[in-house]
Amino acid sequence: MKYAVVYDSPTGNTKILAEEIKSCMDGQKGSTGECLYFGESARDDGLMEKISEAEVVFAGFWTDKGDSGAKLAGFLESLHSSRVFLFGTAGFGGSEEYFSRILERVVSHLPSDNTVAGSYMCQGKMPMTVRKRYEAMLEQSPEDEKMKAMIDNFDRALSHPDSADLEKLRSMLSAL
Repeated sequence: MKYAVVYDSPTGNTKILAEEIKSCMDGQKGSTGECLYFGESARDDGLMEKISEAEVVFAGFWTDKGDSGAKLAGFLESLHSSRVFLFGTAGFGGSEEYFSRILERVVSHLPSDNTVAGSYMCQGKMPMTVRKRYEAMLEQSPEDEKMKAMIDNFDRALSHPDSADLEKLRSMLSAL
């Protein structure tokens, strides 16, 4: 299968998923996949030509204010007549409802002549600067239960994407 993996990953979390996808696709069903492109989304004039023959375009994103980052959104908006598998990471996790809302926003960047072949999201670790910001806010309001919950979520996210996240992704890919 000819495929492309295009992603945006400022924290490295989505890149972990991208690498897992490439590994799975290269060894899927005992045959070698043909990776036409693997890398960050970029304003590369040749990118669309490189991926034009892809049977599946895997498009990966980090979550920025409940949507993909602007770089990947721009890439998705430029795709046409493609079969797309979306994958992403979000610092806040644990809720399929939350992930579904994010995916709905990300899908909205795709022109209608594309087909969504599947999607996958998992939690991803956040930079330590985020925890420090939460701690400073908690110092201002020590009884703030919401802020305590945000710190707890930050701590849970530190191990993600983990082996269970990658196994779930592999399972989704085997259905393609």
